Amino acid sequence: MILNWIKKISGKTEKKEEKDNKKVKENNPKKRDTTKSSSKKQQNKKSSDKSGFLGKLFNGLGKSSAKISENITGVFTKRKLDKEAIQDLEDILIMSDMGVELSKKMAENLAKNRFEKEISDIEIKKALALEIENVLQPVCKPMKIKNHPQVILMVGVNGSGKTTTIAKLAQQYVQDGKKVVLGAGDTFRAAAVEQLQVWGERIGCDVISKPEGSDAGALAYETVEKGVASNADVIIIDTAGRLHNKEYLMQELKKIHRVIGKVIPNTPNEVVLVLDATVGQNGLEQVNHFKQAVDISGIIMTKLDGSAKGGVLVNIANTYNIPIYAVGVGENVDDLNSFTAKDFANSLMGL
Repeated sequence: MILNWIKKISGKTEKKEEKDNKKVKENNPKKRDTTKSSSKKQQNKKSSDKSGFLGKLFNGLGKSSAKISENITGVFTKRKLDKEAIQDLEDILIMSDMGVELSKKMAENLAKNRFEKEISDIEIKKALALEIENVLQPVCKPMKIKNHPQVILMVGVNGSGKTTTIAKLAQQYVQDGKKVVLGAGDTFRAAAVEQLQVWGERIGCDVISKPEGSDAGALAYETVEKGVASNADVIIIDTAGRLHNKEYLMQELKKIHRVIGKVIPNTPNEVVLVLDATVGQNGLEQVNHFKQAVDISGIIMTKLDGSAKGGVLVNIANTYNIPIYAVGVGENVDDLNSFTAKDFANSLMGL
């Protein structure tokens, strides 16, 4: 009995020592990075609280928000907002692809009412989310069908996700009861034409195509003609992915734009630039070149779920003031949704 009692006490002592050792490790910053661990826990909890597209947006911007959030938490843990702290915040925003000018402006705005006051990381994130929302709100405009037919020309560089985005838009319009005609204008790539044909069959809309290497302008002309003849509500024309810095390709895009206008004057009604979020600051240059070539009317940003550079959208909005029609956070049709300034700002800040 005594032996059993000793073993029992010994076992309790060992368990207590294990618990004490665990507490020591948890309290020892060399053993455990509490900042990153708590940040991940908060991220997971907030993610579980959100549903639908908002949840997908929050998760999709996870890489971008984690990058910003961890840096802010590391710098602003019970710290006064002095000149050094403001400079640190500015650096964090620049590294988050928001651009030098906008980053400086947001940091300065934050300091106006809080300078030399102690501020927490959560307060910083909430204040920045509001700043970002104010920047994005003026460009938060959904793409509306105002004409019959509505002619939409889709442009962008190679790999930006144009063809998939066209399919998502087409399916949404079909679900709304619209008759849609698609033009497989990427005549340089047989795979792109086939991809759009497969989508067309799946969605239930006509796809106008020509053999590989055909004239893209002629394809666009024929697509609009057939769209008018079939009484289509929406005509969406794909184009070949082109490097924005290749002048001859941009000239060809201008030609396609002109040809469409010969069928229906003052069309296309929309020229939508599809931007890949993973390119970061290069997206600004793309917007500039395409805007000069065909005067883009709106932007759809894709692949936010695979990028840590979501902040570039804020910089683009601030620089060009072009409507942001939608954002994509996945491969499914419902992963493309109208752009909402507040939701995007909060998700980017991990709130």
